[in-house]
This record gives sequence, C-alpha cells and structure tokens, in this order.
Amino acid sequence: MGGALEGKRVAFLATDMVEQVELTEPWRAVVEAGGSPVLVSLEDGEIQGFDHYDKAKRFRVDVTVEEARAADFDALVLPGGVGNPDTLRTDENALRFAAEFVEQGKPVGAICHAPWLLVEAGVVRGRTLTSYPSIRTDVRNAGGDWVDEEVVVDGALVTSRRPDDLAAFCAALVDRIAAGADERPRVGTEAAAS
Repeated sequence: MGGALEGKRVAFLATDMVEQVELTEPWRAVVEAGGSPVLVSLEDGEIQGFDHYDKAKRFRVDVTVEEARAADFDALVLPGGVGNPDTLRTDENALRFAAEFVEQGKPVGAICHAPWLLVEAGVVRGRTLTSYPSIRTDVRNAGGDWVDEEVVVDGALVTSRRPDDLAAFCAALVDRIAAGADERPRVGTEAAAS
C-alpha cells in the first residue's frame, strides 16, 4: 500500500534543543504518506529534543551533515526551537546542505526559528516566507518578504510560524514533497544572483 510520498527520502536536519513536536509531527506526516525520513545532524549519536525549555526525548542520528548530500534526498525539513537552528547556522556543512536543496529546487520545509538557517545560507532573498515573529527582522534584512500567516508556500519552500501551525504545515509539506522539485529559476539563492 503506497502513499503520496512512496519512495521519497526526506532529510530532517536538526541538533540538540530541537523543538520536539516540530520534529516528530512532520516526521509522522512523512511516514504516514509513505515517505522515508532520515535524521541528519552535526554528529553521530543522539540529539536532545525539547518541549519549549524542558528536555524531552532523545533521537538517534542516521547520518551526519558532513556526510550527507542533497542529491541523496527528495526534500529537506528544518524543525525549529531556538537553540537548534541557532547552532546549525554556525556550521558550514549545515549551511551547504540547506543551500543545496534550495539551489536544486527541492522542497524545503522550515518552521518556527528554522528560517534562521536559511537566512544564514543566503537563500531567502526575493522569497515570501513566515517564521516565529522574533526573527522577522532577520528575514527582512536578508531580503525575504516576511508575512504573518499560518503556512506560506513559495515555490518549493514551505514555512510556518510555530507549533500551533503544525497541521497546516504538515499538510502543505506533504503536498509540496509529492509535487517534487520546482523547475522554475531559484530566486533567492546566491547562485541565482551570479
């Protein structure tokens, strides 16, 4: 019995302090749609999930971001939390990995504070997106058009604001991954600017 994402491999890039529900709910949606989620992180072992400021479950890492390549996946999901994307955006391999997806037009889902990583990767210029309100200025300063909506789909990019938006985020994410890569020009990437 197949699903909309049958045969699709979806990378979930996260590290310690990931907002647990923003990892587990999209993961469940991908599995229920027939896809295969893969946890990518900075190091082997496990990462620590959080429920806002409280420690929650730990999750086993499948592959390090240093070893991972966008070519091996059909889509990327960036869960939020505050510490998770703040740590990821300081890692060159994480920045490269996220930018590869955008440059290749592959679906990318980012929720809550996760667009910080996309800002740092230089891939939001000319794109309309949302995020947790506290990083709207960062998005705007990077050339993105920040809007306050439950879910925003701009080409292959799907963004949402917070855990309360997860139902809409997961539905839009699954639809976007099922549709595949966006063949239009990659507006908002450094590669497109050159």
